[in-house]
Amino acid sequence: MKLKVLNLENKDAGEIDLDEGIFGAPLRKDLLARAVNYQLAKRRQGTHKTKTRGEINGSTARPWRQKGTGRARAGDRKAGHWRGGQTTFGPQPRDHSMELPKKVRKLALKIALSSKHADGKLVILDAASAAEPKTKAVAAQLKAMGLSSVLIVDGAELDRNFELAARNIHGVNILPQQGANVYDILRCDTLVLTRQAVEQLQERLR
Repeated sequence: MKLKVLNLENKDAGEIDLDEGIFGAPLRKDLLARAVNYQLAKRRQGTHKTKTRGEINGSTARPWRQKGTGRARAGDRKAGHWRGGQTTFGPQPRDHSMELPKKVRKLALKIALSSKHADGKLVILDAASAAEPKTKAVAAQLKAMGLSSVLIVDGAELDRNFELAARNIHGVNILPQQGANVYDILRCDTLVLTRQAVEQLQERLR
């Protein structure tokens, strides 16, 4: 399949051939959901922690004697039903990451790219570069193209001037092609790929 290529001046810069297997994959919401859950779970630090009975600082003496008071027996003041006591079944540090086969992750990325293409939200740029790192100039170019919530994926090496200019713009994210992922692709309104990114992604995902 062919798609029109634009430059940053929003002018025609030719066409590019897109691999049908990568940009024309059928939609599988279940795989997209699995991939997003996998990514978000891996981001969690898992450092949440509440104190158990043995970790609370305080006396281990009985608050009152065992018998004769008419009250329920109590071993110490650290029990979960006491003020200042332990948190019963509270969170402990753990690893939240989950397993997802490499083939499934690869297929989910193809489906994410295909969904943007099917929705008409895929734009191919000739190159994402700037002569100088000026945010105002890049912001004006993106506005002229009608891009506000956008993920820009370039080749393995980002243009330093363009990266510095674009990173200050709200709603604009820029990644090298090896950083392209399902979550970031889905959460932006428009996906912008450079020629170099398309070539490298197609080589990587075939």
